[in-house]
Amino acid sequence: MTAYHWIALALGALAEAVTLLRVILRPHRDPASRLAWLVVVLVIPVLAIPAYILWGDTRLIRRRRLHGQSVEAALPRPPVDPTGSAMVAATPWQPPFAFATSVNGLAVTAGNAATLAADNRTAVAEMVADIHRACESVHVCFYIWLDDESGVALAEALARAARRGVAVRVLADALGSRRFVRSPHWQAMREAGVDAREALPVGNLLWTLIRGRVDLRNHRKALVIDNAVAWCGSQNAADPEFRIKPRFAPWVDAMTRWEGPVARHWQFLFAADWMAEGGDDLSAWIVAPLPPPRGDVVAIGIGTGPTVAYGAMTTCFAALIHAARRSLVVTTPYFVPGEQVLSALVAAARRGVAVTLILPRRNDSRFVGAASRSSYAALLEAGVAIHEYCPGLLHAKTMVADDSAGIVGSANLDRRSFELNYENTILFADATLARAVAARQKEWLADCVAITPEMAARTPLAKRLWRNVLAMMSPLL
Repeated sequence: MTAYHWIALALGALAEAVTLLRVILRPHRDPASRLAWLVVVLVIPVLAIPAYILWGDTRLIRRRRLHGQSVEAALPRPPVDPTGSAMVAATPWQPPFAFATSVNGLAVTAGNAATLAADNRTAVAEMVADIHRACESVHVCFYIWLDDESGVALAEALARAARRGVAVRVLADALGSRRFVRSPHWQAMREAGVDAREALPVGNLLWTLIRGRVDLRNHRKALVIDNAVAWCGSQNAADPEFRIKPRFAPWVDAMTRWEGPVARHWQFLFAADWMAEGGDDLSAWIVAPLPPPRGDVVAIGIGTGPTVAYGAMTTCFAALIHAARRSLVVTTPYFVPGEQVLSALVAAARRGVAVTLILPRRNDSRFVGAASRSSYAALLEAGVAIHEYCPGLLHAKTMVADDSAGIVGSANLDRRSFELNYENTILFADATLARAVAARQKEWLADCVAITPEMAARTPLAKRLWRNVLAMMSPLL
C-alpha cells in the first residue's frame, strides 16, 4: 500500500471514531436511536458518516437556534387567571396540564369557547369569514400553502383585510409552501400591504446542510384574529383534493375555532416564530388585557420544536394516555410513536382502558405506513383496537380520553413531530368539545377496516421483515 492509502485509511478511521464519539455523547438521544446509529456507523461507515452529518443530529443553524431560544425566553407571557388550574386540580387531567405549563411557561386558561369545523372546506370558509370580520390584526402560519381554491381564498381574504387597514402578518414554511411563496398570489398579498415572510428559509441548500438540517420545518397551522379568536388543527391552506398528492385524496382534517384566553397562547407562539424571522415586536399583543370569558372550556396551548425542551410533545401525549381511565381514541396519519408513547398505549389497554387507534389505510409515506404496521402485533395483543381509514388520507391529529379531555393540533405520533418540527397543539378539558371530537372520530370509524390479530398474523414473512427493518431504522431519522 502507498502512503496515500495509509493516509486515507487513517483519515477514514479518524472520521469514524469522531462520528462514533458524537453518537455516544450527543445529549437527548434515546438508547434505541443511539444503538442504531452505532451499528450503522460501524457496519457501513462510508454511507453512515455523511448520513449522520446530514440527518443524525436535531440541529438548527447555531445562530438561528440561539436567536429563536432568546426570542421566546424574552417574550412576556399572557396574563394569568388561576381559575383554569383550579378547575383541573382535582381531576385525572391535572398531570398532563401540569406538564403542559412547563413547556412554554404558559398557564392553564378557563373561560374558552370552542367549536369543531364540519370539514376541510367549511373550515376554510369560516376562517375566511373571521378574516373578513377582523378589525385590528390577523396573524397566520401554515406549513403547506397551495395555490388552489382554498389557498387562494385565504390569500385574497388576507389581502382585502390589509387593504382596509388591518395589520396582517403571514408566515409560510419556506419548504412546505415553496411553490406558493413564488406565486403571483404571494406577491399580490405583499402588494396589498400584507407583511408576508418565509419561515425557516433555506437559502443556499449546500451551506444550509453543512450548518444544520434542512428538514427541520415549521409544521404549525394557526390563525389568530384580533387577539381573541384562534384556529388550531391539522389542516394546511389547501383543498382536501391536495393536488400535489392527489392519489391519497381526500385529505381529512380536524380544525377547531377558539374564543377566549387561550387565543393569547397562539398569539405568543406566533410572536415567537414571527420575531425569530425578523418581524416586528409583538409583545404588546401578548400582555394586553384578556378578553372576557366566552365559555367553559379549560385549555392550554403547547408549542414544541427543536428549540424547546427535549421530548416535550412526546410527554404531553403520554401524560394524557396515562390519565385515561375508561376510553381513549387516537387518530394520526403518521404513527411511529417511539417507546414512551407505545408503552403508554399498551399499558392503557392492559389496565382496561378501551384504546382505539385510527390510521389511514393508504399513507402518502410508504416508509411510515410500513413502519407503523410493525407495531400492530404488540398493540393488538395488548387489546388495542386498530382501524384503518379507507376513503382517503386521514390527516387529523386528535386524541380523546374518557369523552372528557383531549388534544387537537398539528403534531403527529412520530419522531418528526416529537423532536424535529415546530408544532402547535391544544390540550383541553371539556365534555362537550370532547364528545364533539369523539363523534367525528366515530364518523371516521364507520369508513374503516378493523385490523384483527388474525389479519396481522397472516402478514407474509417478507412483508413482516420489510416492516420490521423500517421500524428498526426509524430511530435514525
